[in-house]
Amino acid sequence: MLTRRLALTAPLAALPFMARAEDGFAGFLDGVREEALRAGIRGVVIDEAFSGVQPNARVIQLDNHQPEFTLTWAQYKARALSKTRFDQGYAAYAKDAVLLNQLTAIYRADPRIVVGIWGLESGFGAHTGNFRVVESLATLAYDGRRKSFFRAELLNALRILNSGDISAHAMTGSYAGAMGQPQFMPSSYLRYAVDADGDGKRDIWTNRADVFGSVANYLAKSGWRPREPWVQPILVPQGFAADRTGRDISRTLGAWQAMGVRRIDGRVFSRQDVSGAVVMPDGAGGEAFMTYPNFKVIRRYNASDYYALAVGLLANHVA
Repeated sequence: MLTRRLALTAPLAALPFMARAEDGFAGFLDGVREEALRAGIRGVVIDEAFSGVQPNARVIQLDNHQPEFTLTWAQYKARALSKTRFDQGYAAYAKDAVLLNQLTAIYRADPRIVVGIWGLESGFGAHTGNFRVVESLATLAYDGRRKSFFRAELLNALRILNSGDISAHAMTGSYAGAMGQPQFMPSSYLRYAVDADGDGKRDIWTNRADVFGSVANYLAKSGWRPREPWVQPILVPQGFAADRTGRDISRTLGAWQAMGVRRIDGRVFSRQDVSGAVVMPDGAGGEAFMTYPNFKVIRRYNASDYYALAVGLLANHVA
C-alpha cells in the first residue's frame, strides 16, 4: 500500500505530513483534475502527469526549512561570483556568441545579461534540478505555505504538458517547481518561453536556442532598454550619507559627480545627463555601485539587489 511504503522510506520528521496526506492527497488530485478538464486540458495529459505522483516529503522539508541567516553582500558575492564562475561565463559566451547575438538582436536584449542570468540560475545549464515538477507543485499546493500560488502553478504546468512542448517525465526542476536552465516557474514559461529555433517546441531544458531566446524575451517584455548600461562599480567620498543611496533615489551623473561620486578608476563620468542610483549593499565602507534603469529590469527576474548586482557584474566580465 502507498501509505505503508511511504512510512517505511520517509524520514521520521516527515511522518506527520505523511499521516495528513494519507487520505486527502488523492482527493486533492481529483479536484485539480476536474479543474484542469474544465480549463480544456486533455484527460490523457492529466492522467500521465499524475501517474505515480505522491506527496514528496523532501519538498515539504525544503519548503519549511529554508535558511534564515542573512548574508552580507561581500559573503553573497564570494559565493556567487567566484573566479571559476567568471571563467565559465567567459567560456560560455565565447562558445555561443553567434547564437546569443542573433537571438538578442531579435528580442532587443543584451547577450551578456542573458549569460549572466543563465550563470546565476543554473550554472550555465549544469544544475537545473531533478525534482518532478508536477509532483513538487502538487505537494506544495496540497500542504505548502502558499497553497493557492502553487495550485495555480500546477495548473499552468498541466497547460504546458497539454501543449506538447515537454513530457511529464522530462519536466524536471527545483523542489519549488522552477524549471529548466532559466529556472522559469510554469507561469513565466507560459508568458516568456519561445521556440527560438523553430522546431515546434519551447524546450528550456536542453535546447540552448530556446533557453537564450526565452531569457531575452523575458528581459524585453520586462522593459529592457537596448544599448543602455545596467551597473558599474564606483567610488564614493568618505562619509557619504547612506540616506542618499538606494535603487529608487535617482539623480543625473552630473549631480552625483557634484557630490564627489566617481568611476571606480577615479575619473569623472563620460556622460553627465544620464540618470542612475547609487546602491551600497553593505552600507558605509562597503562597495558602491551606480545602477541604471536596466538594473531594475534584472530585478524583475529575481527581486533581489544582490542577485541583480551579481548578474550585472558577471555580465560585465563575459565579453
